[in-house]
Amino acid sequence: MSSSYAPHVGGVEEHVRQVARELQEAGCAVEVWSVDRGTGPVVRDVEGVTVRYLPTPLPSGSVGGIGRFLRALPGAWRHWTAARASFRPELLHVHCFGPNGAYALAMHRRFRLPLVVTSHGETVADDHAVFQRSAVLRTALRRALAAASAVTAPSAFVIDELRADYGLEGGDVVPNGVELGLVGDPAGSPFGGRYLLAVGRLGRVKGFDLLVAAMDGVDLDPDVRLVVVGDGPERERLEALAADRGLGDRVEFAGRLQPADVADAMAGAIAVVVPSRMEAFGIVALEAWRSGAPLVMTNRGGAPGFVRDGADAILVDPLDSEALRGAIERVARDGALRARLVAAGRERVPEFTWARVARAYLDRYDAVLPARVGGAGTEAAA
Repeated sequence: MSSSYAPHVGGVEEHVRQVARELQEAGCAVEVWSVDRGTGPVVRDVEGVTVRYLPTPLPSGSVGGIGRFLRALPGAWRHWTAARASFRPELLHVHCFGPNGAYALAMHRRFRLPLVVTSHGETVADDHAVFQRSAVLRTALRRALAAASAVTAPSAFVIDELRADYGLEGGDVVPNGVELGLVGDPAGSPFGGRYLLAVGRLGRVKGFDLLVAAMDGVDLDPDVRLVVVGDGPERERLEALAADRGLGDRVEFAGRLQPADVADAMAGAIAVVVPSRMEAFGIVALEAWRSGAPLVMTNRGGAPGFVRDGADAILVDPLDSEALRGAIERVARDGALRARLVAAGRERVPEFTWARVARAYLDRYDAVLPARVGGAGTEAAA
């Protein structure tokens, strides 16, 4: 039960896509139930997985908003109960708690379905600060965490935040994964010359504005430029920022690329820079390690829990422009440092496979449904 799914792209969508595939290969019957974000309440086959896009109206604080919710709720609930009747899941696994989580909690209560919750840092790393604005979601999350048979997150940072702010007791870390086969080839990079690379959704939390600002005054050869791969609501503002700083010839916005092209671009980069204001984990870090790119990584969020500063990456506070600029300059100038970071990253990345992620989830399903999942050797629905 995902807050978002294809055709939308992002860390959560990738995580759920890969886990669904691995669970199917492990013999589980799997469907993805996702929030309808414009598709309408439809059912589609996406890469061999049945995906149901379901309506998730929630009440707002206004009288009109409550009225609209009450009118929409009966129809929405019919779609959810129809999904349950069609697939008959034995377990519900929420990824990235939002309206999907509120409806999962309702399904748990109505049909006594075991509930697993995986937070991806949505309570602290959301551009729209929905948890700060929505008492409904805050309450639903607290109740879902209390009701869940298992709670996981990709980093201890997220688990600690759930404990401190939402009353979680327990909780486990299940790291993100990466496809090891997309190694990347520098000869195939879509970008020529010498460049730093940043990849991700162009939203405020990802901190690309901090990186663009750091490029203003960076002490590197003038032919070294920054290439930003991705798209999102901040793109026009970022382009304007680069223009205002006189960086039009030094910052390139390349838009969205296919995963294989991203891997090639990473392989050809001087370094991959992740300047997020807050990062629950950062799959981009794993992608950089896989492609043999030196990594400059934010220290805000979950990265210090799996990245070793000075060994497989350089950790830096992106809100400190001088520190960010200095980290970039250090990595760009020091070939021996880059080689050490690349070697260490390549050694670490096999620890983070999607098969391991799925196996960790199956272990938790085993504890909830011991007679049906994984070790029992029978088909499961999740």
